[in-house]
Formats: sequence, C-alpha cells, structure tokens
Amino acid sequence: MAQASSPLAEMALVEMTNVAKHFGKVIALNGVSLTVNAGEVLCLLGDNGAGKSTLIKVLSGVHKPTNGQIRMNGEAVDFDSPRDAQKMGIATVYQDLAMIPLTSITRNFFMGREPTHKIGPFMDFKFANEVTRREMIKIGIDIRDPEQAVGTLSGGERQTVAIARAVYFGAKVLILDEPTSALGVRQTTMVLKYTDMVRKKGLGVIFITHNVRHAYAVGDRFTILNRGVTLGNYTKDEITIDELQTLMAGGVEVEDLSAELGDNL
Repeated sequence: MAQASSPLAEMALVEMTNVAKHFGKVIALNGVSLTVNAGEVLCLLGDNGAGKSTLIKVLSGVHKPTNGQIRMNGEAVDFDSPRDAQKMGIATVYQDLAMIPLTSITRNFFMGREPTHKIGPFMDFKFANEVTRREMIKIGIDIRDPEQAVGTLSGGERQTVAIARAVYFGAKVLILDEPTSALGVRQTTMVLKYTDMVRKKGLGVIFITHNVRHAYAVGDRFTILNRGVTLGNYTKDEITIDELQTLMAGGVEVEDLSAELGDNL
C-alpha cells in the first residue's frame, strides 16, 4: 500500500487489516485492509454490494468482525458497540443524517448529549444555542437562529450540522457515508469544501461515495472495494480519474464491453 503523503500523518489513526465479516454463509467482507491517516481524506469507492456499508459498520462498532484486526494509533481495539467507537473518536455521518426535521438545529446538534443546568435535569438552552451557532460559524455557516427547525435547512447545510457536531464532540476519524448522493451541484460543492476544512483541522476522513469525480476532487488516497475484496489502494498521484472510474466500474469487464460497443460506453 502506498505511504501517506500528508505531513500530519506520522502514525495511522486507524488500520484495518484483513478484516472479514460473515453473515452465516454470506461473505460480506473477505480480507479488506485500509489505513486512515490524520489530515487526510481516504475515499472508499465501490459499486452497490461492494461491502462499503458493512466495512463502515464494522469500524463504527455496529458489527464485530469475523476475522481481522482494527488498530487505532498502533493499538488493537475491539468495539462492542457504536458507543465504544465514539469514545475512541470515531464519528459516523450516515446518509440519512439521523436528524429529526421538526426539532431545532440545537436539539439535533446535542442529541443524546444535552448540556444541563448545574441544578436539575433541564437542558441549558442558552449555552447550547451559543455553542451551536459558534460551531456552525467555524465551519462557515451563520445560521442566525439555532432554534429554527433543522428541516428548514438545505441538504448540504444539514450535512454541515452533522459534521460540525462530530468535530465539536472530539471526533478524530470522521466517516461520511455517501454525503453528496442526494445533493445538487451547489450543495455538493458546499459539502466538499467543508470536508476539506475538516481535513485541515487534522482529522482523518473516510469519504464513501459512488461518484468518482467527487472522490477525486477531495481525496488524498483511494481504496476500491468489489464484492467484499480490496481491489487496490492508491494515492492521488498513482492513479488518474479515468483509471479510478474504470477500476471502480469493473476494470477489464468494462473495457471489454466498451470495445464490444465500439467505445460508446
């Protein structure tokens, strides 16, 4: 595997080595390896059924691997739950964002981690609103009223709320699950911009996507999966966008089909 190019990446934040996951007789992952470094965006690419979602669920503590090893900062770890992964600094922003559209931006920002007054179990809304607005400004969005319903925000803005929340609560590794899949061009640009901002803060980012152009725009390194197997790990200077597209789409199979159709594919 190619070595990381980032000056921040002195030691891998996360290393997954020969990770396998079986569901009965179904082999979802079959010896997948990847490395996530500080200050880098690792793009995880693959078609539907490639194993991307299963791999991320293993890393985020949803599933335990059948075989293989996960190391953080050089030490072996074993997650029994997503809470364990969160405590180690792994934050996952899923495609559905896990937000409640009719509740406020602040309530979604602090969901499950609500700050309370020193006396009594009641949420400290003044503090929470101040933090929410401040953290959103840091990432480039002035929401003005943090008590507005999060459902009034655009898809890209909701993504940034989830990203800002992860950063505020101490994420070291940020997993973005298909963050641009349902967004328009302008909102996609927004998410790519904030992904770059998070990278510059020194976090390791795993950017899961089907879209090779989005991956190539923001990625430092690329891991391609196919049917639960790693097809390759590349740095940006080792592979062109066309080569990445071909490899993700099926490699030789696509080239053969392209030739058969007269290069019109």
